[in-house]
Amino acid sequence: MKTIFVTGAAGFIGYHLCKLLLAEGFRVAGYDGMTDYYDVTLKQRRLSMLLQNPNFSMTEGMLEDQALLEATMRAANPQVIIHLAGQAGVRYSLENPRAYLDSNLVGGFNVLDLARELNVEHLLMASTSSVYGANTEMPFLETHKTETQLTFYAATKKANEAMAHSYAHIYGLPVTMFRFFTVYGPWGRPDMAPYKFTKGILEGTPIDIYNNGDMWRDFTYVEDLVRGIRLLIDAIPQRPASPADIAPGDSLSPAAPYRVVNIGNSDKVKLLDFIEAIEDATGLKAIRNYMPMQTGDVVATWADANLLKSLTNYQPQTNVRDGMTAFVAWYRDYYQV
Repeated sequence: MKTIFVTGAAGFIGYHLCKLLLAEGFRVAGYDGMTDYYDVTLKQRRLSMLLQNPNFSMTEGMLEDQALLEATMRAANPQVIIHLAGQAGVRYSLENPRAYLDSNLVGGFNVLDLARELNVEHLLMASTSSVYGANTEMPFLETHKTETQLTFYAATKKANEAMAHSYAHIYGLPVTMFRFFTVYGPWGRPDMAPYKFTKGILEGTPIDIYNNGDMWRDFTYVEDLVRGIRLLIDAIPQRPASPADIAPGDSLSPAAPYRVVNIGNSDKVKLLDFIEAIEDATGLKAIRNYMPMQTGDVVATWADANLLKSLTNYQPQTNVRDGMTAFVAWYRDYYQV
């Protein structure tokens, strides 16, 4: 039985990924800091469900605690590491950038260095669509230049990509970075718009709509996302013999067993249409508070996910109406509203 080490196992995406991996017969060793960036009770509830499976184990600890992380990882002796943990949130990085420095840079390095020491078959690391920054050429391709990050959060994720490439080149460590696009779904994070909008609409309180609603996002349903991650486990990058061996559209590095892959719905949805989907799912109308653009935000994100499809023969396809209907049903059940 193959063991997969998952950081951020009690998180939104981590929970869904661990659930899928366990269902497919893997042994999963989880690691999570259980920080109070948002309601810890939500993390504890996710974790309690995972712990019902005998093939799941969990260690609570911070990524910056190199000694604990190393001891836990060596005890698990994984063949694959999936690194999801880190300080998330675009807007929070304006308030507390040091949290991103500690968790994303120091913690990311610790994971990377241990993956090298353990000589794992494949290291998969979470990045973000935010690394595309000020790029206005859409849909976003993995081969686009990403040199204009607009937040410190995005900058730390871009730094993770650069560090991972250097390790892949020097040590031959196979690394896949995946870039997420606005993930939503049951058990989602309270700091994200789908959760905030649903909460406000159900409670009859105003929801803040930035840039007067003139924004687009590539919303990706969480179960689609983790299916993509699962399939990428088997798409281990190999160092090409020459640049000529790299297929058109592939982000495979010419100098390392390293690849970047978008995981998105390949469809941009206007924010106001997304809000209408929540209104339809709840049967209620939103009280709309239109606001100017926030610092660090971008007007649009839109993924080209053709590389994911070519590597895995899979592409996310859940539309926002179906996805938000499922989220609202979970929210009503969880909070008994």
